[in-house]
Amino acid sequence: MQRRVLRMHGLEATMEPKVIKAGGANYGPTQRAGQVSFATVVLKRGMTKTRDLWNWFQTVGGGAYAYRLSAEIAMQDPAGKTVLTWGLDNCLPVKFKAADLNARGTEVGIEELHLAHEGLRLVSGG
Repeated sequence: MQRRVLRMHGLEATMEPKVIKAGGANYGPTQRAGQVSFATVVLKRGMTKTRDLWNWFQTVGGGAYAYRLSAEIAMQDPAGKTVLTWGLDNCLPVKFKAADLNARGTEVGIEELHLAHEGLRLVSGG
């Protein structure tokens, strides 16, 4: 997939702590690091002739379940200089949403691709 200008939300990782209650420790339980889960990332862009997002969703939905891609999301300042780059590992497209078909509407058609993934990492930053 080529580099595209997209809006996005969902860069989120949550660690569920494990609580260990020890006998004789009356002050409170001990907290340990637990499993990390990642929120679904939603990519949004104006409708174009390019069907990259739809083609990927259709490929996976058509039976190529193991066809996963890694992605990088570059956050840029107003001048277009990259400030941070996030990496998503083993992305799986789980939802595609095309723009509403409304001939009377004046807004730009937006398509969305929702990605489940198995890892969030900071590739580069400031």
